[in-house]
Amino acid sequence: MTDDHGQPDPEHQRPDGVTDATVEALGKLSAALDHVEDARGHLYAFHRLCGSAETTLEEATAMIRAAGHDDVADALDRDVLGRNPLPGMWSFQMVEAYDDGYYAAAKGIQQQAIDDLVGGKRHLFEAEMKELRRTRGRAGHEATPDDVDA
Repeated sequence: MTDDHGQPDPEHQRPDGVTDATVEALGKLSAALDHVEDARGHLYAFHRLCGSAETTLEEATAMIRAAGHDDVADALDRDVLGRNPLPGMWSFQMVEAYDDGYYAAAKGIQQQAIDDLVGGKRHLFEAEMKELRRTRGRAGHEATPDDVDA
């Protein structure tokens, strides 16, 4: 380590005049957006699973038809294959609606809050938590990657 008393990067240091309450509130907003991102990931996973299900159902339908069960294959063709998982929407439309609506609004407001309240500095709450918890001078507890010996 180059400096036993390393400091966080300037981009992770609280601007003058910013209160604890503001940093804590932005930390909570960051945590909330982590959940929004997780929900988005689950929605994308749902989208991929729907696509895989459609392909596998198509294969199963062909196999059921080849096995001589046209009535079951016809029902799958008519009532399942190509069906909307939600009224009027395939999963790609759900993803687009989420991305363009709720997700975009939440991300936009979070970014605006960061820009307006702390000059665009991200993760101040977490950076301050790191400073409180790290052991100065101990390997693995450096303030920044620049403080790590090569």
